[in-house]
Amino acid sequence: MALAARGATQLAGLLLSALGWVFSVITAYLPHWKRLTLELNEMESWTLGLWQACVVRDEVGTQCKDFDSFLALPVELRVSRALMFLSHGLGLLGLLASGCGLDCSRVGEGRRGRKRRLLALGGALCWAAGAAALAPVSWVAHVTVREFWDDTVPEVVPRWEFGEALFLGWFAGFSLLLGGCLVTGAACWPRAPQAAGQDPAAEAQARCPCLENGTAAPRA
Repeated sequence: MALAARGATQLAGLLLSALGWVFSVITAYLPHWKRLTLELNEMESWTLGLWQACVVRDEVGTQCKDFDSFLALPVELRVSRALMFLSHGLGLLGLLASGCGLDCSRVGEGRRGRKRRLLALGGALCWAAGAAALAPVSWVAHVTVREFWDDTVPEVVPRWEFGEALFLGWFAGFSLLLGGCLVTGAACWPRAPQAAGQDPAAEAQARCPCLENGTAAPRA
């Protein structure tokens, strides 16, 4: 029963981390970090992302233009690019390490200490990837709120608001954080003592019969 709960926790953490990583990649390239609607022309709206700005017109559709200069961007967008790239790299390494450290994985089979360290490392990397994804999203949201309520700007000037990508980025970051915590917790899960003379390969096969002979179908 303990082995089944440990394996379920590992898989849940890995799947949640993978979901968060995919959403963080999507968030980085969506041009919807900020949204601006003109009161004088409600048929036209603007969106802003890390890589391009878009204008949406009801008659024409969506037209986007990439930023010409990286140095001309606001500091929060420049730093957000770097942090999102860092999140993607850490998340990918965390998923690879966690996958190799699973009890059902044949990598390092029979070496419990090494698999546990891989699992703990993968969880820590996924957790760091979640923090790196939450930081730029929260920073851009903070700047947007500060500029929206800036009393020094005349009221007739349009104000940027939250875009859909910010909410997706928050979901991605928290998914990576939770997934990393589950994977790390599974690495610290106490193992049942191994019986004397028991073959480690046979024990792994008993926990994961679906891996027998390399097939995906479990034994009857």
